Amino acid sequence: MPTRRIRGAAVTAALTAAVTACSAPGSGGGHDGRSAGSVVIGVASEPDTLSPLLGYGKDGNSKIFDGLLARDAGLKLKPALAAALPEVTDGGRTYTYTLRDGVEFSDGEPLTADDVVYTYRTALDPKTNNTFKSELNAVKEVRASGEDKVVFTLKYPYAAFAARTVLPIVPEHVAGDQDPNTGSFGTEPVGTGPYVLTDWSKGEKLTFKANPRYWGGEPKVKTFTMAVIGDDNVRATRLRSGDLDGAVLPPNLAATFENDEGRRTYRARSYDFRAVTLPTAHEVTGDRAVRQALDAAVDREAMVDKILDGAGRPAYGPLPVDDPAFSQNVRRAKDLGKARKILDAAGWKPGKDGVRVKDGRRAAFTLLYPSGDKVRQDHALAYASDARKAGIDVTAESGTWEVIEPRMKDTAVLAGFGSTGDPDFGLYTLLHSSLAGDGFNNMARYDNPAVDRALDNGRRGQDPAERRAAYDKLQRALVQDPGYTFLTHIDHLYVLADRWEGLNTQLEPHEHGFASGPWWNIEDWRPKK
Repeated sequence: MPTRRIRGAAVTAALTAAVTACSAPGSGGGHDGRSAGSVVIGVASEPDTLSPLLGYGKDGNSKIFDGLLARDAGLKLKPALAAALPEVTDGGRTYTYTLRDGVEFSDGEPLTADDVVYTYRTALDPKTNNTFKSELNAVKEVRASGEDKVVFTLKYPYAAFAARTVLPIVPEHVAGDQDPNTGSFGTEPVGTGPYVLTDWSKGEKLTFKANPRYWGGEPKVKTFTMAVIGDDNVRATRLRSGDLDGAVLPPNLAATFENDEGRRTYRARSYDFRAVTLPTAHEVTGDRAVRQALDAAVDREAMVDKILDGAGRPAYGPLPVDDPAFSQNVRRAKDLGKARKILDAAGWKPGKDGVRVKDGRRAAFTLLYPSGDKVRQDHALAYASDARKAGIDVTAESGTWEVIEPRMKDTAVLAGFGSTGDPDFGLYTLLHSSLAGDGFNNMARYDNPAVDRALDNGRRGQDPAERRAAYDKLQRALVQDPGYTFLTHIDHLYVLADRWEGLNTQLEPHEHGFASGPWWNIEDWRPKK
């Protein structure tokens, strides 16, 4: 799911107001004037909603909410609202969770099993407008067993189900009286998490304060603000001026802070990849030979070196090369000769201007990328350059997501995806034909029966070796019939004032900056002595 962005002069004006509001009096905006208990972070985007029923925080790390389970720094599952990891019975078809004693929502009402049941039932309701229902497809029934137990019954054994229960829990007594799609809960959330939202100025900032009722103990960082700054350069400038304590930055800008005293750069490995969607509805990208030629023509190594300044890895598919399920035999180098042979054999012949033609059609298409995202822009331009060498004319064009979304069904997009936790999490929504055109799921409208079978086998399989075999088949099928051109996996870079202890990074998903980043555990930070 994309998030809202703001750019240009509007960013500068908005951020000036935001920083003035959240800087300490008399500080002049510099971080030295702020207390160690106050943090201001610059991020590139904001959520569309803060309701977990619509997808906010579904992969964990929400500061307002908690799930039944959470993840530690190494992504190992640990109890959160549940007192322990689930009891799994009936051959993997029944999961029973016992709730932690004494947990309250930020309004003082106690957490009950009914809140958990309400959350999952509403998220799965066909009338609820979220695109993550397929991630909970295994759930047949969820019910309360007394005040403190919740029982999930699955349609089939789903090896990764426990990791899905990081979904934040919503209070029925607040959200239950509202339409989940249009109610105020999305902007006025109530949760059990370490922080409470105190202000949301759309397009400018979100401000949070420590939740004194938090079951894990009140955090040392008492307030933090996420300043929404869509333009990378403006974000870096504000960080350098001291208006921000930290920011997420692209590699070239993060590098300019490496020698700054009092600041520290954090680098997080990620599943976040950049890829070009190749919609089958388009007269050019719908030709498998064109998609195969583009896959062969692209120079992934050069993109990592020149665009990411080495902060990433080539993407040979949706899984990064260090994932246990990655198929080593799908590694492939740029092969322009192969790309040209594929196009020749398919009847795409060079035209007078070097662009290939077949049946009167030029091998040409538009590639959209989101405005203000320099890394995606650079990927799009490099991709267009590589494609031209094979005789395919790609025109890179920027736009807001409001412009891109209606066009993405038949227009290529420089997209970003990637989920942590289990191969099923990132692959099913990206590739399964049942989700073609379902919002930002399967944006390329990819349809390959062999890939569908592999996805279904991987999702339902219990034996680790059988699951690995399914994902191996999937990755090899993607090379033969690409619906996307996979380009790079990106390392996320953050620069922060070096004023706290307890900071570290996790292996991160595509959605980062707002929930992920060194601030994923901000409730555990301590001021340096």
